[in-house]
Amino acid sequence: MKYLQALVATFVFIVLLLSIYTAHALFFPVQVVLYSAVLDGVMAAIVTGLLLLLAKRRLAFNGFERVLLTAFWLLGGFSFAITVPTVLDRSLSFYILEKLQQRGGGIRADAIGEVFVNEYMPEFRLVDVRLTEQQQSGTITVEDGCVKLTPRGDALASFSRFVRTHFLPKHRFLAGEYTDALVDPFKDSPSGEMGYECE
Repeated sequence: MKYLQALVATFVFIVLLLSIYTAHALFFPVQVVLYSAVLDGVMAAIVTGLLLLLAKRRLAFNGFERVLLTAFWLLGGFSFAITVPTVLDRSLSFYILEKLQQRGGGIRADAIGEVFVNEYMPEFRLVDVRLTEQQQSGTITVEDGCVKLTPRGDALASFSRFVRTHFLPKHRFLAGEYTDALVDPFKDSPSGEMGYECE
């Protein structure tokens, strides 16, 4: 009996999650897709948890089981936020598929880099999107036309660099060969001033 009730409650959570997400996406302002979708998942989990609480006499769950179900729904909402809207919003892989479809099913391999620079970046307003996300995350500020790291951004960049250097695959298959090129992508970057630094 409990399993069936848990299944029905989870179905209610899924319906609420999809309804809240759709309403949020269609009718309300969204600053960052990931944060917005996570909020939608939290709202759906809380509402479903409250419904469990209101119907506690009719349901076979004890308090601990209700907490576990709510935690499960929170994780489900978080997983949805990352794997559906955020992946679609950010995925270069999906962009490649959609662009190939738009261009009749094929693009010359030697022109793909050109497509990324000349079409992907402006079509998806990539710079605007990423700068907005970073500002909303508190990792950068934009002052007098200069993009600057905040202390939080500096700490996050150091953490990212550490993980990239020490824990990403050192034998990754890229363009027909195994390489460690992405462990230290700045290795061959020019050193010294480039002319675009802030004064």
